[in-house]
Amino acid sequence: MEPSQPTPPTPPPPGGPQPGGWPAPGPYTSPGMPYAAGPHGGPPGAPGAVPYGMPPRRSTNGLAIGSLVSGIVCCLPPLGLILGLVALPQIRRKDQAGKGFAVAGIALSAVSCLLLVVGLASGAFGSAWNGFQKGVDEASRSRTPYSLRAGQCFSDDSKEEEYATDVKVVDCARPHDGEVTGDFKVTGFDKWPGDDPIDRIAQTRCETINSSYALDTWKVPKDVWTYYYLPSSQSWRRGDRTVTCALATEKAPFSGSLRSDSTSLTLDQEQFLLSLNPVEKLGYEEPEEDPDEDFEANRKWAGEMLAAIDSARAGVRDHDWPGTSKAALAALGKELDTASKRWGRLAAAADADAYWEAYDAAWDALPEDLGAEARTALGLTDTPPAGEGAQA
Repeated sequence: MEPSQPTPPTPPPPGGPQPGGWPAPGPYTSPGMPYAAGPHGGPPGAPGAVPYGMPPRRSTNGLAIGSLVSGIVCCLPPLGLILGLVALPQIRRKDQAGKGFAVAGIALSAVSCLLLVVGLASGAFGSAWNGFQKGVDEASRSRTPYSLRAGQCFSDDSKEEEYATDVKVVDCARPHDGEVTGDFKVTGFDKWPGDDPIDRIAQTRCETINSSYALDTWKVPKDVWTYYYLPSSQSWRRGDRTVTCALATEKAPFSGSLRSDSTSLTLDQEQFLLSLNPVEKLGYEEPEEDPDEDFEANRKWAGEMLAAIDSARAGVRDHDWPGTSKAALAALGKELDTASKRWGRLAAAADADAYWEAYDAAWDALPEDLGAEARTALGLTDTPPAGEGAQA
């Protein structure tokens, strides 16, 4: 007998259950959704779901990336080498990406280590570092006059130019062209006034600032004078209103700080200089015309000298000087008493002839050194600068 063909099963009604011998169709997804269930059975789009038919993405080893970065920047060559060597077995064990990063990092770091060893052995690395430090130092000391501050010493190679644009700050112990004494802001102008008005203001203000900064005038070299940096019309438009005052020379550089004010003087030293400096200053301001040409100007000046001498007498007499300087200050006080009488006659002269008769006696009575022995006793500069014209 021929085997009979099995009778096909009766199809189930639509929507009914499938008989055990036929697989159910599936899995089905919603129309237009190419994702199946996630690997943990979650719904499509849940955490851990992956695109249908694609394997999960491999993570990149972090140490491999660190090795490559360290090798590229060459900052710590051994670090890049170590990170790469540690990363390779981790990549194999965890089936991670990044092997190329690790290999490249190891290679670059090895080259950097070799160059470092050669540089240290030959001294080239030290020379390069010294050159870098020198460049940084030069850049930090090079600046515009606008940025200078009181107490800084500087060299200026632009003295022949109309406006200085680049000065170099140096140690005051080294030779330098000038020392900054202070600064001030120009006020009272709505627009650029021109060089001359600012120059006149700067001359007066900077002389006052310099006098307060360098009270010990004998410490100032004879070729050092009042100096200042003015705003230019261009810097004025940018808001620059600063005048920088200095004691500077256009001749041979000098060494050492000229500062002698309340920050560096004792109270006794400051008292002495504040008492005697006005007499010294006025001595340089005698009128150029003699009494026969301008009698009134000369008599007025003699009266100002008398007032300064009397003020110095009071300053010397009324101060309690330290024991080692008492004798020298007492002797200076007696000289000032005599000078006051002689200058009183000069200031009271009735005419040019009487002025000339009292003139030499007045100068002879005034101590020429204005108390060199007292200066020595107080620890001040006891030798005036060589030549005339040494003033702040």
